[in-house]
Amino acid sequence: MTREKIAIIGGSGLEKLELQKDAEIINLETPYGKTSSPIFKSTFPNLDVHFLSRHGLKHQYSPTKVNNRANIWALKELDCTKIIATTAVGSLREEIKPGHLVFPDQFIDFTRFRDITFFDDFKDGEVKHTAMADPFDSKIREELAVICKSLAYDYHSKGTVLTIEGPRFSTRVESHMFRAWGADLINMSTAPEAALANELEIPYAAIAMSTDYDCWKSDIEAVSMEAIFKVFKANAEKVVQLLKSYFDNYTI
Repeated sequence: MTREKIAIIGGSGLEKLELQKDAEIINLETPYGKTSSPIFKSTFPNLDVHFLSRHGLKHQYSPTKVNNRANIWALKELDCTKIIATTAVGSLREEIKPGHLVFPDQFIDFTRFRDITFFDDFKDGEVKHTAMADPFDSKIREELAVICKSLAYDYHSKGTVLTIEGPRFSTRVESHMFRAWGADLINMSTAPEAALANELEIPYAAIAMSTDYDCWKSDIEAVSMEAIFKVFKANAEKVVQLLKSYFDNYTI
């Protein structure tokens, strides 16, 4: 029977998946340098899971310094057929409360200093302009939503995530501007990662963990790292259970 290979890009909070325990450790050199972390290969009944820590095992890479091209290239080299990424996000909508999970269907790229394509040059006259109308895989999003419903988690099956450069948070006027643009969520990681996966034709989906209301709401305290970590811990537990259920019930 064919074994599928799925990649998980994540970091803090996912240690309880124990994907690094008794895993095969893979270090790959890529044309774009080293990956953010070694890749840990774990075996499940119907699939192999390749786990990569986006910000490094010690969270040493700031959002701008994450080597997204090396990460995505390596997962392609390992024949991963799907990527599920986890990301903490701020909510730009009242109805997306801290603690909710969201499966985005659109992104806005507001980064400025990152390598965002594999096609810096059109070699031999081969023009590459990748379609990006629907950057998140609908089938994976639907599968994750079904599991969320069965687990009685609060979730949203779609949303637009806007990725800022970071590492600073937004000003209040920026936060209101992003809301006016139609963004529902804000983070510092998804847009370049999703775009690169699409360029290499790897279906990509994100599990966005709402931790705060950014700073657009004036009736509550503005976002801070202390507030984020408090909600993030509870959210990470949900994501662990969601992914475990996804792996255990996976069929080709």
